Amino acid sequence: MSAQYAPAVPRKEQTGLEDELKPILPGAGASDYERYLRTDELLALQKPAEERAHHDELLFQVVHQSSELWLKLAWNEIKTATGHLQAGEIAPALRLLRRSVLCLKLSTNQLDMLELMSPWEYTSGVRPVLGHGSGFDPPGWNAVRRALPDLGAAFHELRRSRGLSLVDVYRRRGELDDLYELAEALTELDERATVWRIRHLKVVERIIGGEAIGTQGTPVELLVGLIRRKFFPELWSVRNELTELAKLESG
Repeated sequence: MSAQYAPAVPRKEQTGLEDELKPILPGAGASDYERYLRTDELLALQKPAEERAHHDELLFQVVHQSSELWLKLAWNEIKTATGHLQAGEIAPALRLLRRSVLCLKLSTNQLDMLELMSPWEYTSGVRPVLGHGSGFDPPGWNAVRRALPDLGAAFHELRRSRGLSLVDVYRRRGELDDLYELAEALTELDERATVWRIRHLKVVERIIGGEAIGTQGTPVELLVGLIRRKFFPELWSVRNELTELAKLESG
């Protein structure tokens, strides 16, 4: 039946339905959706139009604030996964690490939005109101950096408790599939962290230039050195060992 021929709902019944569905959660907001997600507070975290020094401040704040949310989820899941590994629980750890990988992907992909700012619009309009704010300061990224070493230590302790080397984990994949999948999850996390750093560098180069000095007096070229850093270097070097072993065994 089309909407125009549907029987009208009596006003009394409409009022009853509205009363039945009115918010029951505490807090501000016209609906439980708004109260649960605290959208009033969330959407007030960006400068209102009258306070913006430049139109693109809204874009800049939305990108960075949403990035902080994804990174918050990433480091929380990494910490929880670490606890699982310390208890010898690989399956739930893997599930959470896959979430963390996706968080890093999403945080990286949204950096595309920053390249829709004109370099002049940014340097003349947005950058002057950032104070000493810098790409080295994100609390979410720094929390990820602090959480990853503990994750690596838990992984290595787990394999050592089984008397296994990294070469064993990779060569005996069929019988050690859980540890192999775990090793690859850590490797992907490390790779995604590097991709985030590379993408961040390219955005900075595209907007302010590769030879510029950052807001804290740091040369942009310093970011190039950070790209080479690895959180789990053993998981990368074992690939060299495997290649050499394969050559020896085939030769």
